[in-house]
Amino acid sequence: MVPLEAFTTSDHTESEYVYYQSEDEKTICGVWKCAPCLEEEPWPVEELMTVISGAVNVTYKNNGTTETYTAGDSFYLPKGEDVIWEITETLTKYFMRG
Repeated sequence: MVPLEAFTTSDHTESEYVYYQSEDEKTICGVWKCAPCLEEEPWPVEELMTVISGAVNVTYKNNGTTETYTAGDSFYLPKGEDVIWEITETLTKYFMRG
């Protein structure tokens, strides 16, 4: 869950729909939607994502590069990757976490 103070607009929408979850709950697939927000933390899970709509800037703190991901882009974040996660347009993404 995104902390209330992380949202950057008056829209605090966040929702998640899980399509699949393994019996041991280690693998989860679904769709997540979130209003613009800004969080700075180590990524909490292994996650492969595909952006359905919206935009997110991911700044990789280990090398200072920023990548912008928009509709159709897929990317992976390993657990513990130190990033700045900035949703600039309400983001809808398909995810697989493990």
